[in-house]
Amino acid sequence: MATLVIENLRKSFGPVAVLHGVDLALASGEMLVIVGASGCGKSTLLRLVAGLDAPTSGRIVLDGRDVARLDPSARDIAMVFQNYALYPHMSVFDNMAYGLRIRGLAKPDIERRVHEAADILGLRPLLTRKPRQLSGGQRQRVAMGRAIVREPKLFLFDEPLSNLDATLRVQMRAEIRRLQRRMGVTSLYVTHDQVEAMTLGDRLLVLHQGVPVQLATPMEVFGRPANTYVAGFIGAPAMNFLPATLASQGTAARFADGTIQRFADGRRAGADGHKLTIGIRPEHVEFEPGGQNFQVDLVEPLGSETVLIGRLASGQLISVKVAGAGPRDETLMVSFPASAFHVFDGTTGLRIDPVVN
Repeated sequence: MATLVIENLRKSFGPVAVLHGVDLALASGEMLVIVGASGCGKSTLLRLVAGLDAPTSGRIVLDGRDVARLDPSARDIAMVFQNYALYPHMSVFDNMAYGLRIRGLAKPDIERRVHEAADILGLRPLLTRKPRQLSGGQRQRVAMGRAIVREPKLFLFDEPLSNLDATLRVQMRAEIRRLQRRMGVTSLYVTHDQVEAMTLGDRLLVLHQGVPVQLATPMEVFGRPANTYVAGFIGAPAMNFLPATLASQGTAARFADGTIQRFADGRRAGADGHKLTIGIRPEHVEFEPGGQNFQVDLVEPLGSETVLIGRLASGQLISVKVAGAGPRDETLMVSFPASAFHVFDGTTGLRIDPVVN
């Protein structure tokens, strides 16, 4: 097991800055999931740690040693790629053993490591097969086995499940987490899939346009998003955002229709009239006689729950998620309980917490 510390890591390709200074520290045996929209820099960050790209500046410290300028082969890091990267002409055994042979390990050691990894991954009956004879899930297991046999200090996963169908993704997600915990290897995992991010990581790093915007546990990121980007990215359907202003000496929000709702968790700092964005998740919207008119435009039945998409009288587009089949009326009355408010600055998008007395 090993620790990983990244300090002010930056990467530019010519005049284009991709990473704008990343700082983070992983404890020994921790799995950190890096999540963000396409183009946010998450794969670039992984490639810098792996040594496949060189940083413009910054440090990558693995177990107390700065490896930022070392060759990838000298970093004691194993990477699992999105496309498996298996040699098509080699058997499963040879694919898993290839890196060990290059490093000059003795044949008995190679056989021991490959067979141990094959037993862990359920690959023992497949060791003589070629990649073309395997399913997608089996190929991904081989790719993981190739990483495991190296017994590295750090695992890197670059969207390893994106080529699998939905059922296999669920199975492999659980398998990866089980293996990582069993082996206790410090790991970085890149994904754009929210479910993978929430279920796999001890902590999440949310990147936005090359800038780290929140580093916290999955439930903290979901329950207390640092800004409107995180709030809108984590959670499905996305959080609803309602424009408002501060009112009643910071104790309430005034919405576009003139209604005022008192904050349930305390006063916010700032002058009345200051622009706010009030976030509320679709599952927290309530149906209430006398509430605001909600014109349903689209019903998405998902079996155990239903998502309703429509507009308020103000024209604001919102989503509502309810258990079961849900109502079928075209016009409903909805309300937004203050206890479920997420309060953000209307200009900067940053979260505004209650004033501590």
